[in-house]
Amino acid sequence: MAFNYSKLSGRIIEVFGARYKFAEAMNWSERTLSLKMNGCRAWKQSDICKAIRLLKLTEEDIPTYFFTPEVQKNEL
Repeated sequence: MAFNYSKLSGRIIEVFGARYKFAEAMNWSERTLSLKMNGCRAWKQSDICKAIRLLKLTEEDIPTYFFTPEVQKNEL
């Protein structure tokens, strides 16, 4: 299942000003963040816990930011 991280991406920019700054705060390369944001690598539970702390979110925000399903386009 693919997830939509657009809300997460917006929050990263809102708090850090740039994605690379968030990647640095997570101790990741920009490539690692890109792979996670594009659904090529899964978010570990420890990653999510650290991210919500850095992004000043709550545990209740986790489903909205990390588990919103990507809407699939049906081709006719």
